[in-house]
Amino acid sequence: MLLEVRNLQASYGASQALFGADLAVGEGEVVALMGRNGMGKTTTIRAICGLMANRSGAISFAGREVIREKPFRIARHGIGLVPEGRRCFPNLTVRENLLAAARPGKWTIATVAQLFPRLGERLSQYARTLSGGEQQMLAIGRALMTNPRLLILDEATEGLAPTVRRDIWSAIRRLKADGQSILVVDKTMVELLPVADRCVVLEKGHTAWTGRPDELTAELQDRYLGV
Repeated sequence: MLLEVRNLQASYGASQALFGADLAVGEGEVVALMGRNGMGKTTTIRAICGLMANRSGAISFAGREVIREKPFRIARHGIGLVPEGRRCFPNLTVRENLLAAARPGKWTIATVAQLFPRLGERLSQYARTLSGGEQQMLAIGRALMTNPRLLILDEATEGLAPTVRRDIWSAIRRLKADGQSILVVDKTMVELLPVADRCVVLEKGHTAWTGRPDELTAELQDRYLGV
């Protein structure tokens, strides 16, 4: 496995948020991390990326134990994060945002512009002048410019217009076809399940269920994902 997370526990100060999360992502695999709001999805991602100071358990990436490593070192190992809320650099241009964390590899400004033609048309624009959907594309492009072995997407389509959502899901499908390993959090099951190879469902900070999308029955969806 490329990424293995075992018995992951994490806390915000005295408040524990994860009580034993387990998941794995193989090379070229797309894994959907699912669960109701507040069940620990974003916390799990933050812990994997080293953004949680209080965490324990085991996180192995490409055969290396990274639970004690700093976020910048984890990123250098090959994990690219697209965080919830986009978080582009507003006072930098699209080009400068893409170059900010670029590392050598197949993903360049030219290949990102092929994936998201809108960005190619706006390379000289400041990020703050982009629409929300364009900023989300920029956040994904910036993560890809690190040439990651694993791309993590946290709510990459939340709050976006339907046409932009279609463009982003189309890009995700292209990335999967190219063999990109992806861990993705999203609430839109109609689009998420067809692209996922496996699903991991969190319930109150624990891994409650793991399986293939076709095994996620209506009963399981109601139990773990229903409002």
